[in-house]
Parts: sequence; structure tokens; C-alpha cells
Amino acid sequence: MSRYADFDKYEVRLRETLSNKRFRHSMNVAEECFKLAERHGADKMRCYLAGMLHDIMKDESAEVLLEYTVKSRLSPDPVELKTKSLWHGIAGAYYVKETLKIDDDEIIRAIRYHTVGCAKMTLMEKIVYLGDMISEDRTYKGVDKMREYCYKDLDLAMSVALIYQINCVCSKCGGLPLSTFEAYNYYLDFNKDKESL
Repeated sequence: MSRYADFDKYEVRLRETLSNKRFRHSMNVAEECFKLAERHGADKMRCYLAGMLHDIMKDESAEVLLEYTVKSRLSPDPVELKTKSLWHGIAGAYYVKETLKIDDDEIIRAIRYHTVGCAKMTLMEKIVYLGDMISEDRTYKGVDKMREYCYKDLDLAMSVALIYQINCVCSKCGGLPLSTFEAYNYYLDFNKDKESL
């Protein structure tokens, strides 16, 4: 883990760029990712780092977020480009790679897809997506059940999480990127009993 030994530096950067609430959330997600990695046999420190940095651009201006999203070369689809709430994942992945110089494609992808998901996610990518959903500060109805899924079976948890997230987006008449549909269809195969929150 020597490549990412200076965690204090990243924590300082988060304190400088995020609101107190968003900073606490980021650290909670990092802790949750560490625990999920320990439970499911992933690299604990890399998952912790990806969780810590997943929202690093969340409090940036819309102008900066869109600029970074467009120049990221991370293939944002038309729905992502039209949806401001999705820019921070792509912009954050770009920032982590280009500014923090973290040259780890899996960490970059985990940050990039932590809001929209995609099919065939790696273990770390699933952990960051789900860690964000079940961090200590989350209080939505069904979160305790979601936590149980996450510690039992990550693929089933992804299906349940995507069903929940898609319902939330659709209830607000929001757009869904292609990668979210692909993730939904892919992980549905792991949800034989049609479980949901």
C-alpha cells in the first residue's frame, strides 16, 4: 500500500474542499468500504481510499464539474451530460487521476461509477457503490436491510440497490444512463427471488 501511504494528505484535501457534512460522509464511506472489503476479501486500504475520495468533487461549482466531466475522456453518455447530480462522479475520477496523480484504474472506475453503476463491476467497484449507500450517516427507510444484503452477498445487494436507486430516480422523473440499465439487467440474474427493499 506504499503508493497511497499519505492518507493524511487526502484527508486534508477533503477537509479543504468539502462541507463538514460531506466530509463526514466521505470518511464514513471510507470506513464502510474498509469493512466490506474485509468481509468480502478485497484490498482493504485501496477500497478505503476509493471510498474516501468518491465525493471529492461533490461541492465544486457546476461550471467546474461540467468542464471536468467533458474533458475526462471517461465516456459520459448523453443522460450523464444533462444531469448535474451525476457530474461529480466523472469529474471526481478525472480529478483523482489528473490532480492527485493516483494511477489506479480500478480506483478511478470505482469513483466514476459510484452513482450510476455498470455491468460486471469489480469487487472494489461494488464495494464503493454499496459503501456509499450504507455508510453510517445513511438513514433512508430500508437502510438496515440494505446493510444486511451487503454483508451477505454483494451481487444480490447490487440488484437490490439498483432497484431502489432506479425507483428513486424515476419517482422524480430523472434520467437514467445506459450504464445503469446495463447494471440493472446484469445484476438481476443474481436476484432469483426478486428481492427488494
